[in-house]
Amino acid sequence: MEDQPANVGSFRSLTKTDVRVKIVDIGANPLDGVPPYEKLLRAGDADIIGFEPNPAALAKLNEMKGPTETYLPYAIGDGKRHKLNFCQAAGMTSLLTPNREVLELFHGFPEWGTVIGTEEVDTQRLDDIAETADIDMVKIDIQGGELMALSHAKKRLKTTLVIQTEVEFLPMYEGQPLFSEVEIFLRKQGFMLHRFYPTVSRVMAPLVVDNNIYAGLSQLFWADAIFIRDITRLTQLSDQQLLKMAAILHDCYGSIDVALRLLVEHDTRTGGRLGGTYLSALTAG
Repeated sequence: MEDQPANVGSFRSLTKTDVRVKIVDIGANPLDGVPPYEKLLRAGDADIIGFEPNPAALAKLNEMKGPTETYLPYAIGDGKRHKLNFCQAAGMTSLLTPNREVLELFHGFPEWGTVIGTEEVDTQRLDDIAETADIDMVKIDIQGGELMALSHAKKRLKTTLVIQTEVEFLPMYEGQPLFSEVEIFLRKQGFMLHRFYPTVSRVMAPLVVDNNIYAGLSQLFWADAIFIRDITRLTQLSDQQLLKMAAILHDCYGSIDVALRLLVEHDTRTGGRLGGTYLSALTAG
């Protein structure tokens, strides 16, 4: 993705507004690196409800967490019991079975996707978890189970403004919904695709580039996709939701053009001057 313009401050500092957001992180394993909402969290502007069924990862999250973070040991899904497939590479562990036919097209994946054990687990529907009421943002990465989880979160999605979800363009797992299916579902819930964050390709075997099996080339494999509330339907959002969505897009993704559009809509309703203040601060930087 394109980087945020250099020396751009936080949404709070540019607009002088006090906006607090509630974020659900499904599959919050800290091994995945710094989350996109890190700036909001460290500024004290976000409350995090995270879900991580892996005991070791959950322990690490609880060891590192701050006062506005809560982590629960639930596997999020459709509320039913499923078989969890533990893979050689922990990051490929999934409720779905690895798709050998696809994995064998690429270096490393046949080994990483080898199932080394299974366990029956009960999943929880996001709609049924009290702690997830009135959320503003969802981040989800659960190895092919994303659409299952989102499909059983329709009540929670009614207040959600921004979604970051992993999507695949090839079925890494058997029966896995692909990007097109996720996009269609979320479009029906009132969202539009904003951007990829970023896209990932892999060299197809037998070619090896620069002796690096992790190298990308021509075949698009997966991405994190950012979905936002349909920008043509802003009348469906409250004044406060406009500010929250702008704060998330600015601080998490550097999407200053969309953030400005949201602030202009807020000014039109309220007679305020946040859009002008924001634009002046951006151009001054």
